[in-house]
Amino acid sequence: MNSYFGAKGANQLAITLAAVALALAVATSWFSYDTTSRGGYVLAAVLVIVAILIPQAIKVADQWERAVVLRLGKLSAIRGPGLFVIVPFIDTVASWLDQRIQTTEINAEKALSKDTVPVNIDAVIFWQIHDPQRAALEITNYRQAITQVAQTSLREMVGSSLLSNLLSERKQGDELLREEIGRKTADWGVAVLSVEIRDIGVPPALQDAMSRQAQAERERLARVLLGQAEQEIALKFVEAADIYARTPAAMQLRAMNIIYETTKERGATILIPTAMVDAMNPGGAMGIAAAARPLPAQL
Repeated sequence: MNSYFGAKGANQLAITLAAVALALAVATSWFSYDTTSRGGYVLAAVLVIVAILIPQAIKVADQWERAVVLRLGKLSAIRGPGLFVIVPFIDTVASWLDQRIQTTEINAEKALSKDTVPVNIDAVIFWQIHDPQRAALEITNYRQAITQVAQTSLREMVGSSLLSNLLSERKQGDELLREEIGRKTADWGVAVLSVEIRDIGVPPALQDAMSRQAQAERERLARVLLGQAEQEIALKFVEAADIYARTPAAMQLRAMNIIYETTKERGATILIPTAMVDAMNPGGAMGIAAAARPLPAQL
């Protein structure tokens, strides 16, 4: 703000110096024609006074600026953007307002959450002046007021929320802050466009505890999934046993298939006891397989 008004003052000083230089040039040219008349001195004085008053009367506001003009202490008008004229010594520009979108950083250090956990929260507010008259007349310093209101609202939200909700529902927290801060600043002619929580810091000891809790929860879920998989496998085995019990030939075919799959991959020779071969009844199994094949078409 200081650099902003400093730039305005520098421009005003440059205009004043240019006007005085122009007045002196005109007076000098007059003296070159008439060096005995007192009218030259009067004209020079008038020109100097006009040169000083013109910069006081002519103002220029940038496209994003609005000037609050007071006439004898009362609000006269909101001027800008562009060139406008005021009455010197009667009208004054009380303030220059920037209507561009602006940001304010806020933080809440060691704010206690609802479950009494100290947290540090950093956030940024995007706001804009939509009513220059109210921003200039209703409050002394709207920038400082926005910062104070935002910090208070941030601490109130932290105190009414659980730490788990703060960490998992940031978008909801952003919207809640925007509504709360915007409701308070609306009377000042300031609209809050959005609020974004950038970081939520918790104590290192609590971070370690939360990490161990998350690890234990993941391990529990892994064991539950493993138990569910074992249960499903056991059910499938029970169903297969029932099928094999009702159909012995299916059991024999399955045994032969296992032997075939084992030997075809590695090319090994498996020795099977005679009693086991008799139990498998390969002849009966081959007969069942042959019966299952369709008969060739008769010519």
